[in-house]
Amino acid sequence: MKPITHEITNDCRPVGEILNQIGGKWTVLIINVLSGGPMRFSAIKRQVGGISQKVLTATLRDLEMDGFLTRTVTPSIPPHVDYELTELGQDLQGPLEVLGVWAVNNRPKVLEARGRYFAAHPEAMPKRNPRLAPPPLRVAAE
Repeated sequence: MKPITHEITNDCRPVGEILNQIGGKWTVLIINVLSGGPMRFSAIKRQVGGISQKVLTATLRDLEMDGFLTRTVTPSIPPHVDYELTELGQDLQGPLEVLGVWAVNNRPKVLEARGRYFAAHPEAMPKRNPRLAPPPLRVAAE
């Protein structure tokens, strides 16, 4: 495989900054949920299981700041607030979908490699890390 030859310099910070924002699990889920059209905060929270109100608020604010979504307030009592993907947010859906498919298709290979690594390096096995799936259990052949 050839390296990417676009205008990427040795300074990874600009790319890293953007990847840090769009690569977060909440960002990916929120972009996916909003792909169906505008939604209210409570509807997004229901669709994105496990996210706290505080984290959802912060993530939506960051996505608005970076131009991935718009926040529209309709004056009423209580105010009606909708979140909707911008053109940039819609453009991000394609790459996220490709990465998601790749992740699903290659997860078994990653878990297998992780299992081999931990078998060879048991001291590296984390005591508890919810971000790491446990290595696959191997059943001894009888």
